[in-house]
Amino acid sequence: MSSSDVARQGQDKNARPLSLSGHVGFDSLPDQLVNKSTNQGFCFNILCIGETGIGKSTLMDTLFNTNFENFESSHFEPKVKLRAQTYDLQESNVRLKLTIVNTVGFGDQMNKQESYQHVVDYIDTQFESYLQEELKIKRSLHNYHDSRIHACLYFIAPSGHSLKSLDLVTMKKLDSKVNIIPVIAKADTISKSELHKFKIKIMSELVSNGVQIYQFPVDDETVSKINTAMNGHLPFAVVGSTEEVKIGNKMVKARQYPWGVVQVENENHCDFVKLREMLICVNMEDLREQTHTRHYELYRRCKLEEMGFKDTNPESKPVSLQETYEAKRQEFLGELQRREEEMRQMFVQRVKEKEMELKEAERDLQGKFEQLKRLHQDEKSKLDDKRRTLEDEINTFNKKKAAAELLQGQSFNTNTNAKKDKDRKNSGFM
Repeated sequence: MSSSDVARQGQDKNARPLSLSGHVGFDSLPDQLVNKSTNQGFCFNILCIGETGIGKSTLMDTLFNTNFENFESSHFEPKVKLRAQTYDLQESNVRLKLTIVNTVGFGDQMNKQESYQHVVDYIDTQFESYLQEELKIKRSLHNYHDSRIHACLYFIAPSGHSLKSLDLVTMKKLDSKVNIIPVIAKADTISKSELHKFKIKIMSELVSNGVQIYQFPVDDETVSKINTAMNGHLPFAVVGSTEEVKIGNKMVKARQYPWGVVQVENENHCDFVKLREMLICVNMEDLREQTHTRHYELYRRCKLEEMGFKDTNPESKPVSLQETYEAKRQEFLGELQRREEEMRQMFVQRVKEKEMELKEAERDLQGKFEQLKRLHQDEKSKLDDKRRTLEDEINTFNKKKAAAELLQGQSFNTNTNAKKDKDRKNSGFM
């Protein structure tokens, strides 16, 4: 007996039986929900992962029977880019906001080690945006554009041998974040016998490497039979085409070759109809629900645990969000106070170290000053000695000069007197 049956029995025991005297009307509640959902519209986001030119855009056009805006991509992208395009579709009175996210340049780089990381980051970014909206005080989830990826169509090249290591690594990194549905692209390029063996080989490799792909739910009795059968057809071998070819008296979507015509919607030719039925007609709501209840909840739980929020304390007793918040607040305040104390002690320590450095520099400067002062005194003494010596030399020179001038004056007087006497003698003789 399942847990839901036990809960239902418990509810039945507490239910109050009433005998209705007439029609009340709460049996219209499902109709009310349907009308409300129809008025609000739905959103569905598909991530297409595959090599350039493998047919991702063509398959999307074929799935939704329209021509989306497509961009040609080259094989020379330096890194993987994700391009998201949103379209408003309407079928009968149901509106669908469809977002198709295409991986541009996936697997085209020489170093493919980081090819999957951009895809993982994109999916986590959408989860984080939804989580931030949930954590707001004033939330607007009723009109919030949910960009979380609901289904990942992983396109496998029809090699007929085995999965590439990049495919295995990428799907292993994504299986806990998104609902992976593997598809073999361009299935008309491989024979039926090879295709059957290729499918078995792919599923065997996925199981041996622990890759969890999306399994169509079998717990609902209304779709249990068809989903069980479709789980046995995974991965779907698909062919996409928007061209119409006349077969008999009607036009069908097909790919025409010189050797014949491959009809897209002919289940004997490919699994396109199976993929469309399982993805859109039968399990679209389950894909949306699995994204929210499984993948997003796992991301949300890990993110809140990283932030320190838990449901139970070390004694396994339940803890309310308020208690957890208060405990984290006290822990944060204690951590803040501890860091302030550490910063204060570090500041004091650095001030002391700076004071010691300044004192040491002051002692060095004082020593240099004393040394320069001694050098100055020595130089001054030498200059004083030289000045005194020079003054002595000047005095001696002046004395010698005065003596020389005196001698010169005496000699001049003597010569003058001698000349006068000679002149007198000469005049007397005359």
